[in-house]
Amino acid sequence: MKFIYTAKSADGKSKGGEISAPDERAVAQQLRVDGYIVTSIKKIEEQEIKTSVSLMDRLQTVPLKEKMMFARNLSVMISSGLTVSRAVHNLGAQTKNKRFRKILESLFEDLQSGKNLSEGLAKYPSVFSELFVNMVRVGEAGGNLDEVLNIVATQLEKEHELLSKVKGAMMYPAVIVVAMIGIGILMLTYVLPKITGVFKDMQVELPPTTQFIINLSDIFKNHSLLVGLSFVLLLVFLKIFLETQTGKKTLSFLTLNLPVISNIVIKVNCARFARIYSSLLRSGINVTEALKIVANTLTNYYYKKSIEKGMEQIQKGISLSKIIASNGKIFPVLVTQMIEVGEETGKTEAVLMKLAEFYEEEINQITKNMSSIIEPVLMVLIGGAVGFFAIAMLQPMYSLMENIQ
Repeated sequence: MKFIYTAKSADGKSKGGEISAPDERAVAQQLRVDGYIVTSIKKIEEQEIKTSVSLMDRLQTVPLKEKMMFARNLSVMISSGLTVSRAVHNLGAQTKNKRFRKILESLFEDLQSGKNLSEGLAKYPSVFSELFVNMVRVGEAGGNLDEVLNIVATQLEKEHELLSKVKGAMMYPAVIVVAMIGIGILMLTYVLPKITGVFKDMQVELPPTTQFIINLSDIFKNHSLLVGLSFVLLLVFLKIFLETQTGKKTLSFLTLNLPVISNIVIKVNCARFARIYSSLLRSGINVTEALKIVANTLTNYYYKKSIEKGMEQIQKGISLSKIIASNGKIFPVLVTQMIEVGEETGKTEAVLMKLAEFYEEEINQITKNMSSIIEPVLMVLIGGAVGFFAIAMLQPMYSLMENIQ
């Protein structure tokens, strides 16, 4: 069972958070060992929360930037003395995103009916992650909701920066590849049929490369609708496949083994792990529960499984640094060493935050140099495609000239 608690130490220091235990007495005993006396305790009811919001509204997503601004502004409003319900109402009125406005209006109604903010947020798992909901729940229990929301906002801001940098770095090669494919399709559909028509009239044996180009051109010209439909079906299949366990595992394996890409993927996942885990520990969530939330937040299959396996080992008394060290293929040695230092000094949260900042700076440098790394690869690909096309078109002409001579 899970409980939300608040407690005080002998010197008056307050503490709040979420804890797993068989019953309330076990929670009190566990906190007494740490030098704290329980001031309040409440069992978390693990039941489905009913909602009047439509299924479509629950499935709709909201941009990360909107959630980031919501957490930051809500933190400021609460710390300024506004009630949570009034702050949510004000933010709902200011929000331009229609989907998010509808969600905030529903949250306001829930708060007016006596529900907690975390209960309202939990109704929208596609919008508010488990990390967001759990940290808000802990903040409500500890009486420091504004501070916890500030941590959540910082986490979302770093997440937004990280994604923006990676997307920005991949934009240039993506545009070049799409442009290449578009030009290739136009050539095969409209330009090549006029050239290849001459070769067909020659009644000569064509080289395999030329014949391949002619066949490909005929397919695009005579069956353009079928080609377009096949492309759409392929995209739909890939989307469905990548949502399956096998698809996620395959994509994770490829991204962890591709040159250049693998380095970014490892650093991104290490940065996210360090920052999220540090934020959860700072907000008062216990180690096991924090690792569970981290595992559900990380998208890479191998990182997710390694953290889930680590949860079981933590409960057996194995230190986190040893668990991370056993996954050396996906966690660099630096991660193990830093966590080990944190465990020895009792400053795991601070050490992990420094580690996250280090990897985020590394990602920043990599993404800045990404274009210079990818440009030569793109030049080789473009040169190879143009060279193949030129050879395929010129070979029959040389053969014809030799026959004439």
